[in-house]
Amino acid sequence: MRVEGDIVIQRPIEEVFDFVADERNEPRYNPQMTRAEKVSPGPIGLGSKFNSVMNGVGGRAEMTTEFTGFERPRRITEVTHLSNMDITGALFFELVAEGTRMTWQWDIEPRGFYRLLGPLVRRIGERQERTIWTGLKRLLESQQTNVT
Repeated sequence: MRVEGDIVIQRPIEEVFDFVADERNEPRYNPQMTRAEKVSPGPIGLGSKFNSVMNGVGGRAEMTTEFTGFERPRRITEVTHLSNMDITGALFFELVAEGTRMTWQWDIEPRGFYRLLGPLVRRIGERQERTIWTGLKRLLESQQTNVT
């Protein structure tokens, strides 16, 4: 099942891309993420891996994300593994008059009991993604926030 959407952020494309690409920033704009750490060596790019912890509807969830494609400042493709699902997809960044349009496309493959909840999982995913990226927009557009 696919979850997709987009948001316009009034910041330069390179700034938005770099901030999102460093998944260690996500707890700053995603209230459900309590921890994110980079576990691969070297600079952020193709092959970078992150371990994260989320608190949500199903309780505490640990996940591993790996960048399978990385074209700065246009696209990040990734695969995320959780105990109850796998998520593959991409973030696209496009220069627009207002700043940067960021589009997300995620394909969710639930496992076990979660397969039975497909439509519900999709609706929760859509709402959660909108909340996460709205938090990013607020953070990056805030005059008081140092985003580096």
